[in-house]
Amino acid sequence: MRLPVYLDYAATTPADPAVVEAMVPYLGLEGCFANPASISHAAGRTARQAVEQARSEIAALVNAAPEEIVFTSGATESDNLALKGVVHSRGMSGAHVVTSRIEHKAVLDAARSIEADGGAVTYLRPEADGRIPPERVAEAIRPETVLVSIMLVNNEIGVIEDIAAIGAVCREHGVLFHVDAAQGAGKVPVDLARVPVDLMSFSGHKLYGPKGIGALYVRRAPEVRLDALVHGGGHEQGLRSGTLATHQIVGMGKAFAIARERLAEDAAHCGRLSAQLLEGLQRLGGVHVNGPAAEHRAAHILDLAFDGIVADSLLYFLTDVAVSTGSACSSGSRAPSYVLKAIGLSDERARSSLRVSVGRFTTDEEIAFAVEHIGAGVERLRAMAPSPA
Repeated sequence: MRLPVYLDYAATTPADPAVVEAMVPYLGLEGCFANPASISHAAGRTARQAVEQARSEIAALVNAAPEEIVFTSGATESDNLALKGVVHSRGMSGAHVVTSRIEHKAVLDAARSIEADGGAVTYLRPEADGRIPPERVAEAIRPETVLVSIMLVNNEIGVIEDIAAIGAVCREHGVLFHVDAAQGAGKVPVDLARVPVDLMSFSGHKLYGPKGIGALYVRRAPEVRLDALVHGGGHEQGLRSGTLATHQIVGMGKAFAIARERLAEDAAHCGRLSAQLLEGLQRLGGVHVNGPAAEHRAAHILDLAFDGIVADSLLYFLTDVAVSTGSACSSGSRAPSYVLKAIGLSDERARSSLRVSVGRFTTDEEIAFAVEHIGAGVERLRAMAPSPA
């Protein structure tokens, strides 16, 4: 068993060995390193074919058309392109966006940028389990609303949002619907031929692919109009200029192809290990799941509160277990998790919480080790706490 035991798959995943193998031929002199935009020669055309094959593999995971996939540097850029691109295309003055208080920082900060430029944003409060009721979305939509943005799977508490119902509300009101699927694609089924979503963000490194590559799904029928944020050579249908990183795109395509084949297998594996972990830790007493019940939660994420401890202190005892106290995008903040606060938890409970996330390569042995070591750390901290007067 390799130490530390890695249980932070929601932050990033290791590249699958097959992904690494697929990427290597597109890097060196002896391989296909040419610019995929250089289609005047065979080397460039070969690189272009690899890019288009990867585009098809990404599209296949979510049942989209390949031409609806636009490559970006990651889900953060995709989120920004979706929100700002739609608002800019409509004109900033008076444009209104609806989102939730538990979105990824990439969406929330893009929304605040829209506000700073003269737009308006409504931030919906979730239910106590993290779900956003579709009727709450409907109530927030007004005549000047141009976009609703609700994530598929929350990166801290794992809640799965009902994007089909929310999308239906958006269709009924003639409003575009964006979904950040960085944490959900390849973990829960998505069928964009049937679910009314107009824009969807993807990440390579959340699904056993490389870092630094992502994509944005842009529906073509009915066509979604948005302005580019990055200008240059007019690449990616004019929506995202810049030389395409063939090796990273090939890696993401391979990762998504594997995820399509293993979706049910990976979900079952992660669900079993998460249940095993929870059962082991709940023997300590005073251990609570933050967020939804298992049937409404992605199988790989558990956010747990431990009575009588501060999670930041617990991390000092967990040198051989890699977990986190919240989203990696907010790891530098000492404030309580904004996601946990948004679902109504107290500062005390939010500060006592750990996010534990398992993945494809997590083993039973690692779960047993983690239960033992997290449990020992919790018991040690509880023993050190002053007795109540």
